[in-house]
Amino acid sequence: MTELLTLNLPARRNEKLGQLVARIDADVELHTLWDCANVNAVERAGITDHGSVHIKIVANIALKLVRLLLDADVPMGIVQDHGLTNDEAEIVVVLAACLHDLGISIHRSGHEQYSLFLAERKARELLEDLYGVRERTILVAETLHAIIAHRWDVACLTTEAGVVKVADALDVTEGRSRIPFEAGKTDIHSISAMAIDRVDIRKGQDLPIVVEIAMNKSAGIFQVDELLKRKLRNSRIAPYVQVLARIEGETEKSILEFYTF
Repeated sequence: MTELLTLNLPARRNEKLGQLVARIDADVELHTLWDCANVNAVERAGITDHGSVHIKIVANIALKLVRLLLDADVPMGIVQDHGLTNDEAEIVVVLAACLHDLGISIHRSGHEQYSLFLAERKARELLEDLYGVRERTILVAETLHAIIAHRWDVACLTTEAGVVKVADALDVTEGRSRIPFEAGKTDIHSISAMAIDRVDIRKGQDLPIVVEIAMNKSAGIFQVDELLKRKLRNSRIAPYVQVLARIEGETEKSILEFYTF
């Protein structure tokens, strides 16, 4: 039987977000799809975790990012273009984070497109009775946009989509690559991820968001420079984010202390 992992997302005053998270936590089909995605990713393709743990991390990062942007009065697409509220922006971000990798249950290659037809029905189901037809239709459309736009080379047309794209790229710590690494998968992706000790996200002084990445080896720069940077640049939220990378390993501390872009 599939073990249901709780997201532990802080809904705060967003009551509908709290209801949505409770539905996600209890959704056996959704948790099973996450398990299927992880089988294809880790056990069959030998790549990093794409199951429920990844989803929980991305959803929590995404919610933190969007709230830091909201605190800085950065406009949300669903508010500007559809007249809904910041609460609905949080709904889109969390829903897209939870559904963005469903397509890996079918295949890793092209999974962003496969995620769309799995996510459309599931999103409508999860939002049933929380919103009327108009609002629910807008929320599903905005969620699907964020899902397809989490691919690095697809432009984000909304702030919410940019948040999901960057949140996905920030799940880079060593725990995510440990299984393929210990199974003998030693490519640049697993080695560089093993070099990332932690990712800290906080409110900045000059910009709304500061992301600080602590590395134990300079190999971790691949995660920052090749993976995070290209997603951030195509996310719409790059002007609001500062990324600092620090190498803390004793043998390489003198090579690079901070790496900023």
